Amino acid sequence: MAQLEFFFDCSSPWTYLAFSRIEALAARTGTQIEWRPILVGGVFNKVNMELYEMRANPHPVKSKYSTKDLQDWARFCGIKIGWPKVFPVNAVACMRGALVAQDEGVLPAYAWACFETYWGDLKDISQPEILTGICARAGLKPDDFFRRIQEAGVKDRLRANTDELIARGGFGSPTMFVNGDDMYFGNDRLPLVEAALMR
Repeated sequence: MAQLEFFFDCSSPWTYLAFSRIEALAARTGTQIEWRPILVGGVFNKVNMELYEMRANPHPVKSKYSTKDLQDWARFCGIKIGWPKVFPVNAVACMRGALVAQDEGVLPAYAWACFETYWGDLKDISQPEILTGICARAGLKPDDFFRRIQEAGVKDRLRANTDELIARGGFGSPTMFVNGDDMYFGNDRLPLVEAALMR
């Protein structure tokens, strides 16, 4: 069976687009997804610093089209994407929580809740009360969740995933690998990922 790794951070709208379709893609190709939560800010800080300059001084023409493009994709994927007041968001607790959800076997449900809460409901997913609601949707116990996201083992795993992506040539979210070394970046590469899995 082909291997599919999905490195992701819920603070990216383009990742939400890819996430909304990746499970169906895996089902069509008979592939199991290996979920790899990361901190995309940690990736940018090491290999994509120019992104911060682009955010601070966006090109008006490109920015206008990018906004349209995002909404075109959201419509195509059947999801709602707005623009949260808090952006970029501190996704550390959220993405540590993805590892807790992974351990409990509910990562997809948890990630859906994070994406929908942030990009659909425009709520600040760095806040404990918002994460408590996300836990409820994913079937996680909040007390256990908040205790575990402070554990050194969880912190280390998130850092290790992030560092591994950088070491393997990644520079953002979502990044997908087919069979270990065949890398694809971005929502719009999903057809290429599917073709690679079918091969």
